[in-house]
Amino acid sequence: MLRLSLLLILMALPAVAAPLSGVKTAELSAQLYAAGVAADDPLLLIAAAKLRKSVAFRGEGEAPLGWEAMLAAAEALVADDAALLGLIGDVRAEGIKGVASGPMYSIGTLANGGVDRFPSVGFAAGDYAEIYVEAQGEADLNLRVFDAKGQLVCADTNPSPIAYCGWTAAGSEGFVMQVENAGPQDTSYALMTN
Repeated sequence: MLRLSLLLILMALPAVAAPLSGVKTAELSAQLYAAGVAADDPLLLIAAAKLRKSVAFRGEGEAPLGWEAMLAAAEALVADDAALLGLIGDVRAEGIKGVASGPMYSIGTLANGGVDRFPSVGFAAGDYAEIYVEAQGEADLNLRVFDAKGQLVCADTNPSPIAYCGWTAAGSEGFVMQVENAGPQDTSYALMTN
């Protein structure tokens, strides 16, 4: 009963808290999923899937870690727990909530040592700009953002399948995003901006 109460609280949080950006929602769902896998906790996996389903990735191919895979991982852990199976069914049945604004979503593949550079993307001057990149498994993605003069604005080079950059755009000039696969093998990835 305690687990069900905890899940209901987690599932209600996005409705009562300040809304998260698509970038923060994707990041939070990845963190919840990783915690759920590490703890063999289907409840965390279900919450991660619910969050991930609210993020509308667009582009060629599929995101490296979709909500369906998160639910499948949860389902593998619940055995015959009717309450958790019901929650999984509820998340599957929910409609997908698309983002109507203009964020950029891209899905791609990088060879080991490969680099993708995205052409100049403009962010509104004075607004907080966010870029989030994720892969799955043993991937190691690095993210660098350069301004119109080629100066490094932000970088995340920590060894991780997730990379995040956030900064306040001083001007409305374009920024170039660069994603590098520093991992041991080819990987697919998803990139998202606010």
